[in-house]
Amino acid sequence: MPNLLSSFSWSDVPFTAYVDDLDDDQRWSTWDSVERLCRGPEPWPDWVVTAAAAIDTDLGVLKSGKEADVSLLERAVPDDPTRSCVMAAKRYRSTERRLFHRDTAYTEGRRVRNSRDVRAMARRSTHGRAVESGLWARAEWNALKTLYTAGVPVPYPVQIDGTEILMEFISDDGVAAAPRLHQTRPSAPQLAALFAQLLAAMQTMARLGLVHGDLSPYNTLVAGLQGDEPRLVIIDVPQLMDLASNPNAFDLLHRDCLNMAAWFSAAGLDVDGDDLLEEVLAHAW
Repeated sequence: MPNLLSSFSWSDVPFTAYVDDLDDDQRWSTWDSVERLCRGPEPWPDWVVTAAAAIDTDLGVLKSGKEADVSLLERAVPDDPTRSCVMAAKRYRSTERRLFHRDTAYTEGRRVRNSRDVRAMARRSTHGRAVESGLWARAEWNALKTLYTAGVPVPYPVQIDGTEILMEFISDDGVAAAPRLHQTRPSAPQLAALFAQLLAAMQTMARLGLVHGDLSPYNTLVAGLQGDEPRLVIIDVPQLMDLASNPNAFDLLHRDCLNMAAWFSAAGLDVDGDDLLEEVLAHAW
C-alpha cells in the first residue's frame, strides 16, 4: 500500500495555522472527551498519546468492510515529534449502509435493556438504525478489551467514541499495514509458529467461553513475516459470542476451525478441522 505518512510532518505547519483553524481532515484529540470506561485497559501502552494538546489527522481509508470502514489516524502533539502515534480508526456505518446481514445468528442471547431502543430497532426507524450501529461498535469494543486483557492477540483498543473505535495499527514494517493471513506465504517454521499462536488464541477464548464466530484467513493479520517470529493478530470481533448462551455458537466455532484448518492445510501444514475443534473445546470452561 502507499506510504500515507510520508508526505505529512507537523514541523512543516506553522503553529498559528492550526491553533484555531484545523484542516477538514483534522480535529482536536477526543481522548479527554470520552469517559474513562471508553478508554483502553490500563496500564496504557507508552505509545498511546493522551495529551489534550494533541491533534487527530485522518490519513485516509485503509479498508472498506461489510459493516465499517477503517482509516489511518495520526494523533500527535504539534512541534513534539516524540508524542505521536498512528492508529486504526474503525467507523461503523449506519445499518442501512451496511452489507452485513447475518446479525441474528450472532446476536442471539444478547439483550437490549432500553425498551424505547427495542421498539425503534423493531420499526427500523432512524433512531433504531443508529442504536444498532452503536451496539455493534460497543460489542466490538467490549470484545477487544476482554480478549486483550486475557492475552488473546488482538489490536490494543485505545478508545471508543460513539461508533468510532480507535485501536492499535498493526504494521508490518512500521509504516505499511500488516498483510492478511491469506496474502502470506510463510516458510514451514513460520507456518508452524503461526498455527501454534492461532491454537493458543482459540483455546484462550474457549476458556473464557467465547467464540469468534467469523474467523478466517481474511480477518487475521501477520506482522513481522520478514523475521523468524511472525506475529498473528486476530481482528474483526464484533460478533464475538458466548458459547453457552448462543445456540449458534458451536456451529460457528466448528466453521471457524474448518476455515482455518483448510488454509493451513493448503499452505503445507497438516491440520484437520474436526481435530482442531476438539483441541479447542477441550479448553472450554
